[in-house]
Amino acid sequence: MNAAVALVSSLALNLRKLTGAKAKVRPYQLFDIQLKQRITLSPSLTRFIFTGPDVASMQTLAPDQRIKLFFPSPDGSLPALANNGDWHAARRALPAHQQPPMRTYTIRALRAEQGEVDVEFVLHGETGPASTWATHAKPGDRLQMVAPHKNATESPGGYEWQPPTGIRRVLLIGDETALPAIAGILEKLAERRDGPQVQAFIEVPHESDCQPLRCAPGTQLTWLPRDVIGSLHGEGMLHAARELAWLPARILQSGKQVKDVDLEKKILWEKADSTREDFYAWVAGESAAVMAIRKHLINERGLDRKTLTLMGYWKLGRALD
Repeated sequence: MNAAVALVSSLALNLRKLTGAKAKVRPYQLFDIQLKQRITLSPSLTRFIFTGPDVASMQTLAPDQRIKLFFPSPDGSLPALANNGDWHAARRALPAHQQPPMRTYTIRALRAEQGEVDVEFVLHGETGPASTWATHAKPGDRLQMVAPHKNATESPGGYEWQPPTGIRRVLLIGDETALPAIAGILEKLAERRDGPQVQAFIEVPHESDCQPLRCAPGTQLTWLPRDVIGSLHGEGMLHAARELAWLPARILQSGKQVKDVDLEKKILWEKADSTREDFYAWVAGESAAVMAIRKHLINERGLDRKTLTLMGYWKLGRALD
């Protein structure tokens, strides 16, 4: 190191000491939150408005931005992970009976300047720690959330809505667990003056779960309530992909057949990888249903995998963090 470089390095080091160099902010940070209000949207869906002094430091980068919520531990204690920047290590450091259960959700809306963040829950009784908490939650109840921090030096990721440039046709398919993300995507598309042609299919438990959503003019929004169409979970989604969706003509004349994913060993999670295409599909919901749609779109209809985002948000009969 020559004298000039050494001098510059020394000055930079002294400047950091004098100004107090900021510690690196991790992309996802732990936030202490409490429930401010609960709003019943339908028999199966409830919106929870959370608040907290640090919510002003949250950010969301897409309408399907994922976050983690920690719920009361098996022994009944409230989540109280150490906010030391490494929530993974903080959770692992606790005894098993004190480790708070963790579930993944979507930020439905963030009003950082007001210190409020909205998360929508699917309610299905006391069948797990998240639904049990949501069934009985009241204003003032505390949780902890892992969410993107606005001062992070790296991109947090945690979202898949990244349509290619110049997209002209969008297909959205999901069940009730994907409803908050699809609603956010439709709102985002409605902000565009010259937006794409959109088809959205949302499978829900009951006809009374169908809600008014803000969409761009010309959007075809189709609700698929299982109690009306007499279907099992996922059948409405698959019917939409097979019979109702406007799919482009075969893109690949002789493409490789995709193999099924072993859902007992891994999560079905495939992201579109195309910078410019006319067609883009975003599909999320129960894993087996998404895999059946994947097989239909690629193997039977010959669509390019690069145009498809396919996500198994959950698996019937198994809890996923």
